[in-house]
Amino acid sequence: MTSHLPVLQVVVPLIAAPFCALLPCGRAAWAITLVACWYAFYVALSLLGQVADGTVISYEIGGWAAPWGIEYRVDAVNAFVLLIVSAIGAVVVPFARLSVESELPARQIPYFYSAFLLCLAGLLGITITGDAFNVFVFLEISSLSSYALIAMGKDRRALTASFQYLVMGTVGATFILIGIGLLYMMTGTLNMADLALRLPAVNETRTVHVGFALLTIGISLKLALFPLHLWLPNAYAYAPSAVTAFLAATATKVAVYMLLRFFFTVFGAAFSFDMMQLDYVLLPLALVGVFSASVVAIFQADVKRMLAYSSVAQIGYMILGISMATVTGVTAGILHLFNHALMKGALFMALGCVVYRLGSARMEQMAGLAKSMPWTMAAFVAGGLSLIGVPTTVGFISKWYLILGAIQKGWWAAAALVLITSLLAVVYIWRVVEVAYFKPSPADAAPVSEASAMLLVPTWILVIANFYFGINTSLTVGTAERAAAQLLGAAP
Repeated sequence: MTSHLPVLQVVVPLIAAPFCALLPCGRAAWAITLVACWYAFYVALSLLGQVADGTVISYEIGGWAAPWGIEYRVDAVNAFVLLIVSAIGAVVVPFARLSVESELPARQIPYFYSAFLLCLAGLLGITITGDAFNVFVFLEISSLSSYALIAMGKDRRALTASFQYLVMGTVGATFILIGIGLLYMMTGTLNMADLALRLPAVNETRTVHVGFALLTIGISLKLALFPLHLWLPNAYAYAPSAVTAFLAATATKVAVYMLLRFFFTVFGAAFSFDMMQLDYVLLPLALVGVFSASVVAIFQADVKRMLAYSSVAQIGYMILGISMATVTGVTAGILHLFNHALMKGALFMALGCVVYRLGSARMEQMAGLAKSMPWTMAAFVAGGLSLIGVPTTVGFISKWYLILGAIQKGWWAAAALVLITSLLAVVYIWRVVEVAYFKPSPADAAPVSEASAMLLVPTWILVIANFYFGINTSLTVGTAERAAAQLLGAAP
């Protein structure tokens, strides 16, 4: 079975999804989802171990050789993304059992887990496939299931948020599909490795340039790059807590991977950044997004919404690193892709514990909460320290490489902005800390107890990971450096 691990990575959650929908009991659907997610995590670990030495795995679907058949291709870049997506899924599912039962009607729970598995399968499929059209197919699987998951939120505004995401997501997916179609028209192939070989012969044509532009806009919509991020704050704020934690840690990260794969592997860094000057588009949008979203986050009264705007800023950090188009810069972008999943997953799960007890993530309702929910608020503070970039956390490692890459490029203003926006993160995280630790609970407030261990244990697993990978960086930095070197064609 070892040789079939690439296809099993996607097939197992994809097959498990309809079984969950057919089950009458939510606990049975949860058990199936738990097994599927942990198996996907095991497969991702195995694949990362196989490509750690620079090996590239090619799996032919149905025995049809690439480029004629569909190929699943695994290298250091997507093995790293597969690991974080499956790891977040494996941690969120145990957390989801109580969280989902408290926020969703019992009849919806089997459908929730079915949509969750479809979303996971779609994200893993985007990451592992070597076929450009299959990227679109899996993108639609993950997107459609995401719309359903967001719409399940108990606040009626979740429906509006889902619809807004649907409209913007559909526009983005259409641009991506047309862009892929234009590339196919010029090259006659959909295999990414084959596209990379054939595109240089037609790079000067207007058709390829238009395809490049459409893919840039479509992927930017999916990864919520400023100012195409308008779907994200409401989607994160009104979705069920487990959905917010999962999507915030995975969906935009896979979209960033799509950008890396198309613009470094398919088009090539020379075409993307020298001929098309993509950095002239990405760099200013990333810098404005980092600063403006950090400022807006300070003034949010809903903590989930605050962290949603923070995510827009963090996406800006990733794009800043990628726009450098150097090994150090791309390493920083890939590293922050992994690290941000850990920190934002921990923060949103800590908020999920708050919502489980209070029924809300409004800041004014969290007054004095640290006394009644000490472990939950300690997890939030720890995740906040990582988001700020305090030494010994993963956030510090990401920002260190970002600043290093910016200095190497001579972008002193960008390096300064990373430091300034880290101070802005101190401001909005401190607002929550001040309310929870230094304001007394209202006299008429109902007594609140600590969240269940079923919620706290997965949350603290991610919190500990924030510090472990902030101290021991051999896996994260080493893999990110190899991935960046492969993308740029440099010696690792």
